[in-house]
Amino acid sequence: MYEVLCYGDSNTWGYDPRTRGRYPRDVRWTGVLRACLGEGYHVIEEGLNGRTTVWDDPIEGHKNGRAYLVPCLETHRPLDLVIIMLGTNDLKVRFSLSAYDIANGARVLAREVLASNAGRDGRAPAMLLVAPPPTARLTEFAQMFAGAGERSALFSREYRRVAEELGCHYFDAGRVVRSCEQDGIHLEPEAHRVLGEALAVEVRRILP
Repeated sequence: MYEVLCYGDSNTWGYDPRTRGRYPRDVRWTGVLRACLGEGYHVIEEGLNGRTTVWDDPIEGHKNGRAYLVPCLETHRPLDLVIIMLGTNDLKVRFSLSAYDIANGARVLAREVLASNAGRDGRAPAMLLVAPPPTARLTEFAQMFAGAGERSALFSREYRRVAEELGCHYFDAGRVVRSCEQDGIHLEPEAHRVLGEALAVEVRRILP
């Protein structure tokens, strides 16, 4: 059975922008991915609300994606594929980061995966870097994410650059889904479905 680890933030956790709760398992893109892949694939959800790539959050705390990545890899190994979709929370004003620096934060995580022995027979697992979709019109998070629209529009280009530098697999989530109009950050159920189905195609291509 193939082991697939999905490492992300609230859009991997399944945050519902309308209720501020969590979507059911079969609605979340990870659940859709699991259903599409079927037997022979085990999908592991590792989503955390507010998770950054490599930055310590002075307000929320315990959100640094790098701090938990290696323990997470060790917990779930052997892994065949790691999917990382992080960077949206790096857009918060408190971090003052460009899309270039955010993508480089994701690069650090992808490099950790590729340098690990968390795959089969002590090798590294395959790595799929996913560029998060750009933010939409911000509402309740407008001050927290001021200027995020312009910077997140560059995610596709900058994450592709990182993937090419590392020689890992790449997918642009913004090519298939849009952030919701409810808060401009999170995904509606339909977007979760579309993203899960699209990533299932990518996973089958990487792990036939």
